[in-house]
Amino acid sequence: MWYLLFKYVLIGPILRVLGRPSVVGAGNIPKTGPVIIAGNHLTVVDSFFLVLLVRRRVTFIAKSEYFTGRGIKGAAFRWFYSATGQVPVDRRGAGASAPALDAAKSILRQRKVWAVYPEGTRSPDGRLYKGKTGLARVALETGAPVVPVVMHGTLGV
Repeated sequence: MWYLLFKYVLIGPILRVLGRPSVVGAGNIPKTGPVIIAGNHLTVVDSFFLVLLVRRRVTFIAKSEYFTGRGIKGAAFRWFYSATGQVPVDRRGAGASAPALDAAKSILRQRKVWAVYPEGTRSPDGRLYKGKTGLARVALETGAPVVPVVMHGTLGV
């Protein structure tokens, strides 16, 4: 419920006015079944725009710090990410990728949309950097199609 409220009532209309987003090739995203959306990551608003422009519900794997912060800001982040169905993953340590990839496979087994930024984090300067291999491993193991997306112009929003 919160996901739809944010997308269509609270955040979506503001982003449509301020960012004037557009999408080309939305028909490449299957209407049903598991799918991986892989894109570049320029700013924190990328995830909001991606959710806004994809008709299906999108699930991200988010760093666990968003779910464990302290104070009012921490509580707000925790509530928002939980309410919108995002999955927390601890990215620290050598074995950190295994739980993240397991979470992604679980999302896809439920025939949902998993969005991922293969670089693993936001680009510090707007350039595209080398991606990590987890996306390819999950795609090969699940058979889910991968739809590449490009976020362009979000640095100024």
